[in-house]
Amino acid sequence: MGAIRPGRPSDVRAVIFDFYGTLVRMVPPLPASHEALLRRRGLDEAAGRWGDQWSVGPGDGEEHLAASADRETYLAWERGRLRRRALACGVPEDQADDLAVELDLAIKDLRLELYADSKAVLTRVREHGLTVAVCSNWFWDLDQALDGVGLGPLVDVAVTSARAGARKPHPLIYRAVLDECGIAPGQALFVGDMWEADVLGPLAQGIRAVHLWRPDRAVRGEAPPLPGRAHRITALHDLIRLL
Repeated sequence: MGAIRPGRPSDVRAVIFDFYGTLVRMVPPLPASHEALLRRRGLDEAAGRWGDQWSVGPGDGEEHLAASADRETYLAWERGRLRRRALACGVPEDQADDLAVELDLAIKDLRLELYADSKAVLTRVREHGLTVAVCSNWFWDLDQALDGVGLGPLVDVAVTSARAGARKPHPLIYRAVLDECGIAPGQALFVGDMWEADVLGPLAQGIRAVHLWRPDRAVRGEAPPLPGRAHRITALHDLIRLL
């Protein structure tokens, strides 16, 4: 059973959920690694220099408003980052464009699976008459990802960093989801598994936060001490006790 601070947030009008790690997880088959794709092309030296493939994308808290003007601009920006990384790692220039496209498609080829309680919890939140929102550091097509796992009909508002122009915990993305929901910060409850992005970031904007600390989480260690206006649960269905 989750450990929840006392006090019922009776003025909440919307519950904002993180997506990955909160509502869904990645399951096999996992996407091909960038290193493997480089070696497949015979680019062994570049593969050895590549490093963490997830670090190629925008970092947490990064603002990129100009790149988020529209889908095409954002996609070009993503692939441009990959192209520059490839050139810096020694990939020949005549291969960099095609490689950037292949790497971009590979990192987005994710097989996602709902946590067992996700759909039931979103359904219960809607039954309480509350707006259900998702706010995620995700690619452009968050709406398609939600539809792909069967959550589309249960989500009223979906805000992705790609379209908002900034990644959590940047204030801009929280303002974007609040505006889409038509509510003030004090009327929202933010639920997520990441400490900076889903707890400290919302709290800094006046949004109450619920830290989801699953026993089987990938990140190990002790749960950080809870600040004021924050709660902690160990399973998503414990959220209903707050509502």
